[in-house]
Amino acid sequence: MNWDDTTPEATERLVEAVADGEDQAIEAALRPKDLTEFVGQERVREQLDLVLRAARQRGATADHVLLSGAPGLGKTTLSMIIAAEMGAPIRITSGPAIQHAGDLAAILSSLTEGEVLFLDEIHRMSRPAEEMLYMAMEDFRVDVIVGKGPGATAIPLELPHFTLVGATTRAGLLPPPLRDRFGFTGHMEFYEPVELERVIHRSARLLDVGIEPEGAAEIAGRSRGTPRIANRLLRRVRDYAQVKADGVVTREVAATALGVYEVDGRGLDRLDRAVLSALLKLFGGGPVGLSTLAVAVGEERETVEEVAEPFLVREGLLARTPRGRVATPAAWAHLGLTPPQQGGAGQGQQGLFGA
Repeated sequence: MNWDDTTPEATERLVEAVADGEDQAIEAALRPKDLTEFVGQERVREQLDLVLRAARQRGATADHVLLSGAPGLGKTTLSMIIAAEMGAPIRITSGPAIQHAGDLAAILSSLTEGEVLFLDEIHRMSRPAEEMLYMAMEDFRVDVIVGKGPGATAIPLELPHFTLVGATTRAGLLPPPLRDRFGFTGHMEFYEPVELERVIHRSARLLDVGIEPEGAAEIAGRSRGTPRIANRLLRRVRDYAQVKADGVVTREVAATALGVYEVDGRGLDRLDRAVLSALLKLFGGGPVGLSTLAVAVGEERETVEEVAEPFLVREGLLARTPRGRVATPAAWAHLGLTPPQQGGAGQGQQGLFGA
């Protein structure tokens, strides 16, 4: 199972970075339209601005762009901004939707001069389509095979100059020949809380939500460094403020609302805390095997490994070791628990539940 896959457990989580149908509809209204409106990612934004300005001055199409990073950081938004900055239309598709070389050939042959082709999750494209894309990106042509067997012939098809914007959450899965054909590669980093506050204030204005600076800071601190999660939490806090308060999001309102939705001060939800609680209380902080930990939590092994653990590891609350999962001192502190003494209960669990 890939981290970017959407599972039933993932779609139900308020802090999941993958967008569902509701998120996609609302995101369309909240997306910034140009680079000046785009918040955060200063390095990528500055570099991309130079690439696009130079292309406009030359009167040429922009170089192919590869954007990598976790879900919810703005890769799709940047692709739309690239098209807007170049004054070009955009075609949106995804790697899993292109299973055959013919699928890609049909898309490429219908592009217009200068059009932007956004290919999300590009690392999940089929190998035959991937190999066709090499020639299309470099020479702006593809060879269409007509017929089968010894009588098959390759007919070269000239393509209009276009800009490919590829997005991936797993840049390491891209083969080097494909990565090398991108003229610009940008890695999207997680956002700092102060940047998320700016995102939240902007979204609040567009959603006509009254919000105080302290309320925005409270939401930002629980948004796991991801604008998509920040906007989702803002909408849930807005609902609470509308029903239970006077409609204005203060620090107290935000904290109480997110407490109702079980998102704590560091952005952990029920599943995250259940994993940590089992690791600390049942196994003395580990090490404990993944399968055993999943059984203790009452979840599938894949759910614990791919849905809960990435954020816990990034926050420094959990470590993956050859012997199993181990809680860090920060995990004990976060749950308000005292680590066992050396040789105590925690040590006794290692031999029984080690990986």
